[in-house]
Amino acid sequence: MDFLFLQHNYFTNQTKLKMKNSLLTGIGGLLVGALIAAFVLFKMSPDLMLIESRSPHDFKTTVSKFEQAVIVQGWKIPAVHDLQATMHGFGKTVGPVKVYELCHPEHAYQILSKSEERIVSSMMPCRVAIYEKADGKVYLSRMNSKLMANAMGGIVKEVMSEAFGENEQMIEATIK
Repeated sequence: MDFLFLQHNYFTNQTKLKMKNSLLTGIGGLLVGALIAAFVLFKMSPDLMLIESRSPHDFKTTVSKFEQAVIVQGWKIPAVHDLQATMHGFGKTVGPVKVYELCHPEHAYQILSKSEERIVSSMMPCRVAIYEKADGKVYLSRMNSKLMANAMGGIVKEVMSEAFGENEQMIEATIK
């Protein structure tokens, strides 16, 4: 009887030890997987947060086509920042860069009229940059506001997603 009891205890302890090791291995694997995923996400973040499109046109034509696309889409341009001119004023020489602030009054109102949603006002108005790189090609860049919107939810998600779609239509009209 003692032999059976000892044998039972031995196998029970072995099973517990295997289960403990399996659990520790699983937790360790989960932590390593989470760290790898976090690292990959961190490295990919700039590519996810910003979108860049190449224009087949020169800088002046791209600017003109973009401004026309904004009007057609029913948006307003409250400000244009000519960063080349600004930098020239500081005694620095850079290639052509214009940053457009874009506003759709109805979209803005839907967010700004609700005080609990005003936290996103720091991302307003929408911005699109048009610039020429050293390769002589012209590009348009903007924040991936649809990705940001998905994290927000509610009216902010709805409005930002709609604004993103309209901004993409402006970009497409510019680069065709």
